[in-house]
Amino acid sequence: MDLQTTIYVTVGLSFALYIGIAIWTRASTTGEFYSAGGNVHPIANGMATGADWMSAASFISMAGLIANMGYGGGLFLMGWTGGYVLLAMLLAPYLRKFGKFTVPQFIGDRFYSKGASLIAVVCLLTASITYIIGQMTGVGVAFARFLGVSSDVGIYVGMGIVFLYAVFGGMKGITYTQVAQYIVLILAYTIPAIFISLQLTGNFLPQLGLGSNYSGTDITLLAKLDSVVTDLGFGKYTTTTAGSTLNMFVYTMSLMIGTAGLPHVIMRFFTVPTVKDARSSAGWALVFIAILYTTAPAVAAMAKLNIHATVNTAVAKGGDLYAPEASLKAEDRPDWMKRWEKTGLLKFTDKNADGRIQYYNDKSKNEAAVAKATAAGWKGNELEVNADIIVLANPEIALLPNWVIGLVAAGGLAAALSTAAGLLMAISAAVSHDLIKTIFVPDISEKGELLAGKIAMAVAIVISGWLGLNPPGFAAGTVALAFGIAASSLFPAIMMGIFSKKMNKEGAMAGMLAGLFVTLFYVFAHKGIFFIKGTDFLPLIGGANPFFGITPEAFGAIGALVNFAVAFAVDKMTPEPPAHIQHMVEAVRTPRGSKLVGGAH
Repeated sequence: MDLQTTIYVTVGLSFALYIGIAIWTRASTTGEFYSAGGNVHPIANGMATGADWMSAASFISMAGLIANMGYGGGLFLMGWTGGYVLLAMLLAPYLRKFGKFTVPQFIGDRFYSKGASLIAVVCLLTASITYIIGQMTGVGVAFARFLGVSSDVGIYVGMGIVFLYAVFGGMKGITYTQVAQYIVLILAYTIPAIFISLQLTGNFLPQLGLGSNYSGTDITLLAKLDSVVTDLGFGKYTTTTAGSTLNMFVYTMSLMIGTAGLPHVIMRFFTVPTVKDARSSAGWALVFIAILYTTAPAVAAMAKLNIHATVNTAVAKGGDLYAPEASLKAEDRPDWMKRWEKTGLLKFTDKNADGRIQYYNDKSKNEAAVAKATAAGWKGNELEVNADIIVLANPEIALLPNWVIGLVAAGGLAAALSTAAGLLMAISAAVSHDLIKTIFVPDISEKGELLAGKIAMAVAIVISGWLGLNPPGFAAGTVALAFGIAASSLFPAIMMGIFSKKMNKEGAMAGMLAGLFVTLFYVFAHKGIFFIKGTDFLPLIGGANPFFGITPEAFGAIGALVNFAVAFAVDKMTPEPPAHIQHMVEAVRTPRGSKLVGGAH
């Protein structure tokens, strides 16, 4: 079969599998719709959690970000992985023992206030809807390249697929669909990495290949990459950081505590029978996540080296990187470049009209590199490569078999759709259970609540699709922004709810609002949303990144500190919680009797 047919068949079979599972496991009760009946095996739940957690950002974007940023891109690995460990160790078991299957329900009951629950719903919806924009964008990118349709059409198709298995299957259907999606995405990620590691280093394990010698040389792959990128004016791959050390630290912390506060991952721990099973599934999930996260640095480095070797023959053969004859002739560029050019994610502009592609950093502070480029007649970098294509284009760059390329297409879509479904489930539960059932219509029947949940999810799919089609002005970095929102609003409230029996409702509510407000204000102001007489609002607060050079995507950790500070300050000035609430908090943290908790809703 030709490449396009192979992709259609592979992606079509994966979609048929997801829909078939949804039909087989469709939810008929609210327990099945919200928590899959609470009887999922820990290993299966670990796989589902891995798929839920590893979104389009992990599968499509993370290796691209590391490839572009080098060492500084490690903050995504440290933040997201460390955050999951934080969630698994400090939050998930206690929340599971508490027995409530949504974050707003926990916050509402723990802080004995429907107002606290309502604020938590607002924070949850803000973080989840922001996060879902990135997933829909990922679906559009994958469809645009692999199915030969526009990104808009791709988003419509993705909406339809998620509707079929999420609305009818609920958490039960989503769980077993995510098990299948994990298998698809992890095979799609690791198989190309194994092929490419063998090509470049002779080592079949990408994790070891990253530190092995580059094929035919006595230097390591990373040393070779460092040599190439620095000679071409880029920063040294193994030492470049993301802005200041402070910003990198705060960015990592924001991703970490944002991970622990994301509601769609927390909900997964209510699908297993016991607290012990929740701990077990958290461990299995970490194993399944680690397979991809330890492979990503190798994928990033190898893909970056392959791209340079494609457009500059001297990378592989040796010689002067700036020699005109070392650059690829535009007419000889490989088919994969032409295919990606159609998506707009890869662009070639012949600035010096020599018919060749020069790829170097024309904005470099490396004067020697710029001088060499100028002497060679170069008039600026002629190739733009979007970070989102690194993983998806990797097997094409390495000229791997068509079936591998088809598998990567299915994997990218599985990653985006699995997380989108988890987020939609969190949104649906927040609306139907935490708003309608808990606050507005407490006497609603189980059948009515189930219907409300399905309608809420259908509406959420339409809204998320519309946002994917019409992303807001701050869409760049929306995934990191979603983590910042969760970090600044939900994480502190959950932590104080578990570990501070004296924290009262007034403190928790004030903290959530303060953390959410200060984070959104910083983000929107930085992105130029506010204007005064046509003048950007930023000069009034000190210009771009005014708070010690911290970027908006990293500001969630600062918002969390504001949340904690405001919460404890208000708590000191208001009455302490009732005695029965304090006893409940102590009981949740006490191991004794944990086997008696059945997770009743």
